[in-house]
Amino acid sequence: MSSKAKALKAQGKPVIGFGAGEPDFATPEHIVEAAVAACRVPVNHRYSATPGLPELREALVAKTQRDSGFSVSADHIVVTNGGKQAVYNAFAALLNPGDEVLLPTPYWTTYPEPIRLTGAVPIELATDVAGGFRVTVDQLEAARTPNTKALIFVSPSNPTGAVYPRAEIEAIGRWAVEHDIWVICDEIYEHLVYGDAEHHSMPVVVPELAERAIVLNGVAKTYAMTGWRVGWIIGPPAFAKACSTLQSHQTSNVCNVAQAAALAAVAGPLEPVYEMRDAFDRRRQLIYSGLSAIDGVTVLEPQGAFYAFPSFEGVLGRDLGGVTPTTTSELADVFLDQINVALVPGEAFSAPGYARMAYAMGDDDIAEGVGRIADLLRRG
Repeated sequence: MSSKAKALKAQGKPVIGFGAGEPDFATPEHIVEAAVAACRVPVNHRYSATPGLPELREALVAKTQRDSGFSVSADHIVVTNGGKQAVYNAFAALLNPGDEVLLPTPYWTTYPEPIRLTGAVPIELATDVAGGFRVTVDQLEAARTPNTKALIFVSPSNPTGAVYPRAEIEAIGRWAVEHDIWVICDEIYEHLVYGDAEHHSMPVVVPELAERAIVLNGVAKTYAMTGWRVGWIIGPPAFAKACSTLQSHQTSNVCNVAQAAALAAVAGPLEPVYEMRDAFDRRRQLIYSGLSAIDGVTVLEPQGAFYAFPSFEGVLGRDLGGVTPTTTSELADVFLDQINVALVPGEAFSAPGYARMAYAMGDDDIAEGVGRIADLLRRG
């Protein structure tokens, strides 16, 4: 869908893309300047330590304590080439063939594939809009078997925008401790929460879990640095060492200049982050109100990240310009072909009938894109 949208844009079509999970802001200037300065330092032209520059790992220790209250040391941390390598390496270091990993749906599309590459098995647990797209302890317990090794826990969520309240996080964490289950916590959207919602780190809420908790994070979303490719893994030292050993054979160190930029980001002021969050909050309300007004479309108000996850089940089967889509994949093609609007169909997240719409774009584009959808569905 993204490739098709880019091709249409290259042809001069007025495409509005709700697909990419990428902030539209420029990376804050002080971060860019740190990278420029790092380019001129000869030591950055050479190999560096695989688990990350020592000064960056120490800064991540301080940042983790500041932002979530999780106390770790540098030997808990491995800096990776973006969040995706953090996901892959964490799974590769933890999982063995035959292990089962509990994976609530809807999920980010990257999670199941590296699980399967290890020979482990993702066990999908369906959540729904009635439950706020949040998995329950009862669901987890019903799915648990002697082969259950880990749980993937994401709050705030991509793709739904759901945020778990503290009490539910504590209940899930205590369940994991009781049954010796690892929890892989993806916290990359930790700063992007709105209204009364709050982010809580599970190993902070349940300290007993710390030795079986893996936290994944990165600079991409919080600091508008998707292209810089810097993420990190936080886990027990022996686990972190295994991740570093694996990475030494894959990619060796992360680009030193990108690490210098990440250092400036995590050790610098949070005011630019708050400014971006305020803009996302405004856009969140704009897309939520616009989608809610469309007959046949329902949407849960997003609490975090920068995604709306509307249900289009009420409009499937309608004739739309001579085409009758019966799945959201087909509907996404209709939107792109007829009104030049790109979104990601729910099938990608194991949630048919839904679609993910990123609101990491300007207010005018959000209003225009949602307006095109409303007009098409109204006229049929």
